[in-house]
Amino acid sequence: MDVARTADSPEPTPTAPGNAVETDPAQAATLFEQSVAIMARLRAPDGCPWDREQSFDTIRKYTLEEAYEVFDAIERRDFPHLAEELGDLMLQVLFYAEMAANEGHFTVADVLDHLNRKLVRRHPHVFGEEASRAAGNQANVDAAVEGSSAAVLRNWDDIKAAEKGQQQASAEKASRLDAVQRAMPALAEAAKLGSKAAKSGFDWTHWRDLLPKLVEETAELEAEAASTDPARKPAIEAELGDLLFTVVNLGRHLGVDAEMALRGCNLRFRQRFREMELASTRPLEELSAPELEDLWAAAKRKLAAPTTPSPPPQSEAQP
Repeated sequence: MDVARTADSPEPTPTAPGNAVETDPAQAATLFEQSVAIMARLRAPDGCPWDREQSFDTIRKYTLEEAYEVFDAIERRDFPHLAEELGDLMLQVLFYAEMAANEGHFTVADVLDHLNRKLVRRHPHVFGEEASRAAGNQANVDAAVEGSSAAVLRNWDDIKAAEKGQQQASAEKASRLDAVQRAMPALAEAAKLGSKAAKSGFDWTHWRDLLPKLVEETAELEAEAASTDPARKPAIEAELGDLLFTVVNLGRHLGVDAEMALRGCNLRFRQRFREMELASTRPLEELSAPELEDLWAAAKRKLAAPTTPSPPPQSEAQP
């Protein structure tokens, strides 16, 4: 087929913000077919030299970057940009699938088949228990969730556990922490590890109990960092990791996602530093430490959001 868009190709239908639009499966299928063909063309012997040179190892870093760009667009509610970023993320899937096909492992059709079967298998309350069983569900779950999201999640977990064979007790049973993916961002992995371990009772009782632990880990890091021996770098890294792990679990006890907290901090740092650059009459590198500190304090004051909303004006009708 002609991989370039033609006059007969379906065009996206623009919609006003906030107006729901129904997905056209036929249109989506046509466009997806074009994307698959384009990716195959790029990896063909007479395709793009750069695309042909790529491997799973060289592409994987871009996958993480694209995922975070999707995340950023969602945070900013930049929906036009989000559509583009989701396309870039989908490109990663097509790239991996085409490379796998080139090496004889699987095709994009296998990827879609796994996805479709999983969605049907784990949603018996939508597609029916018979369809869920046909798609491979081995768990006994109650499909009558009656609109309860909690019941849906319980069924999802039971079906997923059955898929992985985790319901069979065994002396050689894997650790419950094995369910936490190593591929996650480190902060998210730390939070999930702490949460999983807590289900076994291995946890701090109260968030205040973590404060002495923070002091302890900080002191251990300070002791290692005081060494001038280059061979101590792994020990310093380990102690810094212990400190970060404790901070993440403090956030978990406080109901705060450490990843979100750090992203918010990063944004505030960007804004304050930019304000410093705008406020200074000289390049920042020419300023002394006290001058930089004064600029930072001024930027914090200028950009500080009000902590409480202003009370509404009192009217004569109010008591």
